Order: sequence, then C-alpha cells, then structure tokens
Amino acid sequence: MTIDELKKQPKIELHCHLDGSLSREFIGTRLGRAVSVRELSVEEDCRSLAEYLEKFDLPCSCLKDEDGLEGAGYDVLRTMSRENVCYAEIRFAPLLSVTEEMGTGQVISALLKGLEKGKKDFGVEYNVITCAMRHHSEEENYQMIRTAREFLGKGVCAADLAGAEAVYPMSDFMSLFKRVKELGMPFTLHAGECGNAQNIEDSVLAGAGRIGHGIAMRGKPDIQKLVRKAGVGIEMCPISNLQTKAVPGTEAYPLREFLDAGLMVTINTDNRTVSRTSLTKELDFIQRTYGITDEEILHMMKNAAKTAFVDEEMKKRLLEKLDRR
Repeated sequence: MTIDELKKQPKIELHCHLDGSLSREFIGTRLGRAVSVRELSVEEDCRSLAEYLEKFDLPCSCLKDEDGLEGAGYDVLRTMSRENVCYAEIRFAPLLSVTEEMGTGQVISALLKGLEKGKKDFGVEYNVITCAMRHHSEEENYQMIRTAREFLGKGVCAADLAGAEAVYPMSDFMSLFKRVKELGMPFTLHAGECGNAQNIEDSVLAGAGRIGHGIAMRGKPDIQKLVRKAGVGIEMCPISNLQTKAVPGTEAYPLREFLDAGLMVTINTDNRTVSRTSLTKELDFIQRTYGITDEEILHMMKNAAKTAFVDEEMKKRLLEKLDRR
C-alpha cells in the first residue's frame, strides 16, 4: 500500500503511552512557551533506552492537574483521528500524576473526561490501561489498580506493568498480579523489551492477556510456543524498539520470525511524539523493511481486534470495520 492508502486504512492501536504521545502544540500551550522537536523527540541515532526516557520529563510535567489530564486525553485522540485510528487503548501511570490535591480516582476521571470529549469530536473509540510502575511498592501499585478496577467497563479496560524491566524482573511481581487477577482486572505486561525472555514466560504464567514488546523471545521457539498456545497477543513497536536498542539493528528485529511462528502480533507506536512516529509510519516502515504484505497488515490489525480488552460484541464491530476498508 502507498502511504496515503495506509493512512486511510482503519487502524487499531493497543500500545500507546499517553505521556510519550502528546503533541508539541499541546505541551507548548501547557508550558506557556514554544517547545522544540528536539526537546520531545529522540534523534535517529538514539543510543539507549536511558536516552529515550529523558524525553518524558516535559510531557509528564503537563499531567499534574485535572486540566492537563483532560487536555491530554483530548489531544491524543485528535492526533490518532488524523490517520484513521478507529480504536485505541491508551496507557498511563496514574500514580505519576497523583498530588496532594488529586488522588488516583480523580486522575483517572480527568483523563477519561478528555478522552470522552475526544471520542465525540473525532470518532475514535478508546479504553485506558492503567500502568503499575516497577519502582513503586507492591502495595502502592495494588491500591492504584484496585481504584482503577472501579472504572472497569467505564473507560478503563486493563492494567499494565511498566518501568525499568532490566532492574525489576517479572519474578518480583508475581504476587501483585496474582492479586490483580483475583480482582478480575485484565492485564498486559511489558516484558522482553530490555530484560530477558524469562520475564515473558513469567508474564504468561501470571495470566497476561498480552505482552508489551516481547523481543527477548527472538530465537527461542519454546517460549514462542508457550505464548502461542496461551493465545497471548504481542504488542510490537518497531521504530521504538530500534531506537531503544531492544535489538542491535533492523536485520535482528523478529517481526517476520514472530509472524511465521503464528504469534498474535500487533503493530503499535509506543510513543508517538518521542519516536516521531504514527501507525501509518510504522506500517510503511515494516512493508519497506521486512516485505510485510497488505494481507499481513490486515491480519495484524485483526489480531489487534481479537486481543483488545473489549467484549465480543465490540471485537465483532472492530473486525467488521477492518473488513470495510
């Protein structure tokens, strides 16, 4: 497909971080000054995940009050609407926005208010994934997810675990996600982005519905088989993964390997602004770099519909929308 055809294609995004996807215009308005692209986005020669994460300071500072959160939700759906994203699951870490004046429930409510306004104005359907952070205590994370659970089916669809995976392995969080499972809260988990493949295996055993990135199971057919048998979705973010050096170069990226292994692969942006990307750009990149066919793109979009944290009626509706392209 051409760029224009890819842009018009109905798309589903399952792995998009709110703070890393805010527009330069929104952040500039919040800060009251002009903001340069370099302040918010990595260069082509980004050297590491640590360098990548430096770009989150400014956008995170915009999410410290209700107006900022509401505006952010509206802003990200406006961006997505420009390339015909029809459904998105947007993730953020509520505890990073909590202040003395604003608790977890208020934080989530403010974001949902902005997203709902964006849905009405731009026609993009959404859900929110609330991220537990690896550097927070189990009790802090559990209490946040317990509060988020009150919004399940009312704009929140799942929980996640994000943060420094190499420092905090999944084995440290098995107890937390056992409790999350008991709450009846679905979850996806960042695993195998910059840590080892054991984190992926542990995530499947914990009951994750999807895995964020999953790169570390490259060349490991036994773990791929485990993931495939469990029907766990893989949220791949090609441009971000290459920028953070999850793999040493384009030739090592396991997209083709995972597709050929029958995994439920989906394509996502991760952080639109930080990575200077869009879903259209990601799809164009994998077509040009890995020979991904138009049929395979549709297949991966259908994988996204099938592994989305929505009910069967909504999945059917999304699949029908993709078929009407």
